[in-house]
Amino acid sequence: MADEIRTVALLGGGVIGGGWAARFLLNGIDVRLYDPDPGAARTVGGMLENARRAYGRLTLAPLPSEGSLTFAGTPEEAVSGADFVQESAPEREGLKRALLAAASAAADPDVVFASSTSGLRPTRLQADMDRPGRFVVGHPFNPVYLLPLVELCGGERTAPETIERAAALYRAIGMRPLVLRKEVDAFVADRLLEALWREALWLVADDVATVAEVDDAIRFGAGLRWAFMGSFLTYRIAGGEAGMRHFIEQFGPALQLPWTRLTDVPELTGELVERVVAQSDEQAAGRSIRELERLRDDCLVSVIQGLRAHDAGAGAVLAGYERVLMAAAPPGPVRADDAPLRLHDAVVQPDWIDYNGHAHESRYLHVFGDATDALLRHIGVDPSGGGSYFTVETHLSHLDQARAQERVHVTTQLLGHDDKRLHVFHALYRTEDDVLLASAEQMLLHVDARTGRAGAAAAEVLARVARIADAHGALSRPDRAGRSIGLR
Repeated sequence: MADEIRTVALLGGGVIGGGWAARFLLNGIDVRLYDPDPGAARTVGGMLENARRAYGRLTLAPLPSEGSLTFAGTPEEAVSGADFVQESAPEREGLKRALLAAASAAADPDVVFASSTSGLRPTRLQADMDRPGRFVVGHPFNPVYLLPLVELCGGERTAPETIERAAALYRAIGMRPLVLRKEVDAFVADRLLEALWREALWLVADDVATVAEVDDAIRFGAGLRWAFMGSFLTYRIAGGEAGMRHFIEQFGPALQLPWTRLTDVPELTGELVERVVAQSDEQAAGRSIRELERLRDDCLVSVIQGLRAHDAGAGAVLAGYERVLMAAAPPGPVRADDAPLRLHDAVVQPDWIDYNGHAHESRYLHVFGDATDALLRHIGVDPSGGGSYFTVETHLSHLDQARAQERVHVTTQLLGHDDKRLHVFHALYRTEDDVLLASAEQMLLHVDARTGRAGAAAAEVLARVARIADAHGALSRPDRAGRSIGLR
């Protein structure tokens, strides 16, 4: 199904709907959005701005060209001709049912409908729909464009293939579907979160802790483990060599102790609400919602990238998503082989800029690394096929300054090769005036993934390299090629 999705209709453009819009758009999917709120365009625009910033830090894999965003005046207009529908209206059953009924009557008959509801049962939501078998809950988490989890829950009339089709789409846009075994209120994750939230409110209501202290207990403790290990695996480790059985034998009796008040709910009195609000305001320390969102996104990016290095948790999802992006990436604008190849274009991102007002020197290597990846795709290297080229030596020359939002591009010239090595020369230009900003001379070594040792590249790769080498042999050697560092 993922290959068939070109346009997604979004019904609702609040915090969740705006996050969906950003994720779909950054994955190259056009979005038609319906929301009667006149402020929806502003909300979605802010989400998309944050998402672009976060993705620029999250991955170096080439994203597809961004999809187009249009706003529809009615639900029927939004879903007309759409390939997939995601509903994210306010959490009121009557509103959602009426919206889904109207939209499903106007949509193409085989289009899947998914709801972002955080707790309403799908059987009730699909009751008034046209062709209710194509409905499923697809419950995401905020921020939708970064957190990979999406819970899938079908109702009594949901067809099994509906769940399969929705899961395929969500995987293609970098998410981790969790398919529920049976229909239940609030699904899995929110039931767990509700228990923690209820106990947190009691701790504040009983003046045991402030809201900041409750959050500290999570973020400096178990929250760090949960990011990659979850709950049950954490407890298994806590049981030592004897594992989960020993943990349950040792700590199971504590479940009978009055440690928590999970079966009792604190009354949200005016005094308690004001206390929580005042402490939350103090915790925010004057930071705007946009500042807090960007702090959240930056921290999530760092955690996910850290987990990626260990192929664990959300990091493993990111790694798989990057492999999909790399495989699907077009070769980009390419000159003929008788000129240096132009394989990589980029825009200087604001977070690349250092205290001097121009791109930090590490970002030049970042761009040249992307250019090398583009070259490998151009010559047909498939890392999953048994081997790839690794950069073993780089010589950078910084010649001019790159500033935020400037468009830049890289040209690549092949200086030499054999069956294991590529000697390449990259040149980074400001696109507007073709000023040379930096150069990088690199030696790449082909490594056989099966042995971990240097080995010859595949015959078809070497044939493409040879064709480029023949063409580039007639080019002048770059002036800065072969330079060494030293005082003159």
